[in-house]
Amino acid sequence: MSALDGHTNVIVAKLGSSTLVDASGAPDRAFIGSVCDQVARLGREGCHVILVSSGAAAAGRERLGFRSKPTDIPSLQACAAAGQAALTEVYAEELAKRGVPCGQVLLTRRDVVDREAYLNARNTLGRLLELGAVPVVNENDTVSVSEFTFGDNDMLGAIVSALVGARLYVILSDVDGLYTANPQKDHNARLVEHVDAITPQLESMAGGAGSSVGTGGMASKLRAARAVMAAGIPMVICRGRDRDALVRAAGGERIGTRFVPSQQGSREAGRKLWIGLAEVVHGTLHIDAGARRAITQRGASLLPVGVTSTEGSYAEGDVVNVVDEEGLIVGRGVVRYSSDDMVRVRGLSLEVIGRFMPSKATQPAIHRDELLVF
Repeated sequence: MSALDGHTNVIVAKLGSSTLVDASGAPDRAFIGSVCDQVARLGREGCHVILVSSGAAAAGRERLGFRSKPTDIPSLQACAAAGQAALTEVYAEELAKRGVPCGQVLLTRRDVVDREAYLNARNTLGRLLELGAVPVVNENDTVSVSEFTFGDNDMLGAIVSALVGARLYVILSDVDGLYTANPQKDHNARLVEHVDAITPQLESMAGGAGSSVGTGGMASKLRAARAVMAAGIPMVICRGRDRDALVRAAGGERIGTRFVPSQQGSREAGRKLWIGLAEVVHGTLHIDAGARRAITQRGASLLPVGVTSTEGSYAEGDVVNVVDEEGLIVGRGVVRYSSDDMVRVRGLSLEVIGRFMPSKATQPAIHRDELLVF
């Protein structure tokens, strides 16, 4: 039996670049050592931990002698290659001091878009955990191209969490959590300790990236939270350098911001999660209020009559976003019409569509079995 079978205690912890490297850009060995201490402690308590590690490009700049972040792709990928080596050395050494082996797992979006590769990645992670090793996961920035990047490791951590069926996803950040406003600019800003739904009001609280070495800000963390909550997985954002932050988050203590899915344990099917979290999005369907209610409250398929407009160029079978009248992403799914056909059928009933497209007489825009509702 794999370590991912049954009700296994797996936690995914994502470490941000600004937390992992020191002022010079080198890996902060003292901090990484403290995280490895916590990983070892959780392991002794029967908890498997997967580390999703940023910081490779930043560490590589320091190792290769760049004084500032390069702008050309070959130099950025060279930094990633050198930084991966530097970070892996530190993780391996610090975990070995605590009697714990580790294994490096590098992923591109291509590895999780392809169903067979997705399952292979899951099997590799499961076997490492089964052998008592800590997987250290990062995006393979040395070969990634824009179409196949995750964008930031917050989403990579969310995809890994869904892939392994984690019981908790923890983002160890350089901030305390989600605030009602930017605490650096607004002294009245307060920490939001509990979130059970990602609302437009909540999204408005999130600003851009706040670090010169990282790629993600609070907005990217909310996107990750929406994804793992759809998978039935809670998530915590907390300050990674706080004492025993990972252990405390794992133990359910009040630390940072905890995102709790409304229906704990009612996880979406693996195919839906694969569609919604891993696949490359090719377009957008805008829907009316009636369609929104049908898919969010009744679990219905999305019908062409509920589509008000379409964006992008996509083929039948591609993945698209579903957006409501307020511009909020409602879900993501496999569309059953091309973008050209969707322009023709949007707003029409299936009965009318069947008169000029008989093969589509019973075809929804997105079937509910292939629609992940956020």
